[in-house]
Amino acid sequence: LQTALHMELTAAHQYQLHSHVLEDWGLDKLAAQMRTEMQEELGHADLYIARIMFLNGKPDLDFHRKPVQAETLVDMFQSDLADEKEAIEFYTLAAQHAMKTGDIGSRTLFEQIVLDEEGHKSWLELQLNLIDRLGEKSFSAKYVSGVASAE
Repeated sequence: LQTALHMELTAAHQYQLHSHVLEDWGLDKLAAQMRTEMQEELGHADLYIARIMFLNGKPDLDFHRKPVQAETLVDMFQSDLADEKEAIEFYTLAAQHAMKTGDIGSRTLFEQIVLDEEGHKSWLELQLNLIDRLGEKSFSAKYVSGVASAE
């Protein structure tokens, strides 16, 4: 549970960093999507904290790894996809372990969150596929709400 908490906190802050990078790049709609993802990951972290405390543990609010600033959209999505695959594998194994030890609550929590992560993985794969087919310029155009007026 502690490792899962660390992974979710890392993911939340990675998405937070992405949102600022995307804003800087002028991709405000995609930045908003990343803020939504950040909130979902924080929600997962909150569920892990609650479970740890329910089991009389003390949540450790460290990162799994330090968030990294991406240089391109492809780098951003590929990095996130690798993280989602890691989370899916880890949560699946954790659910299986919880089942073997009779911890139904933790098993259910891991299973619930792995389903969310599978959704993130699918979305990231779609974005990478679209960039591949459309090119980054055409792909990016759908995430710009408009050009800011000069004052």
